[in-house]
Amino acid sequence: MTRIFVYGTLKRGRENHHWLAGQRFIAEARTKPVYRLFDMGGYPGMTRDDNGAAVEGEIWEVDEGGLARLDVLEDIEGGEYERVMIEIEGDRVEGYLYLRSVDGRPDAGANW
Repeated sequence: MTRIFVYGTLKRGRENHHWLAGQRFIAEARTKPVYRLFDMGGYPGMTRDDNGAAVEGEIWEVDEGGLARLDVLEDIEGGEYERVMIEIEGDRVEGYLYLRSVDGRPDAGANW
């Protein structure tokens, strides 16, 4: 099992939450203030930014099959996101960082 931080459309009540079906919610969480969310047109992209914000999200415990499905959704193979260790308050868990350009994209604040 892998603990993963989600911060956008995968959160409870959001349009892609069904991708977490069968997985276990752990807790609401907030990153250390070293990330920034950008509006990528209907979904957020989180980048590392030393002058960033404490992004709000959730931690989920995800099995191997669930993690493979999330990697497809986040287009790991196509290079849109990469799964890395994310610094959250009091811990580190895996999560997805946006890899493509955010030039000209609006800042989405700390909560999507």
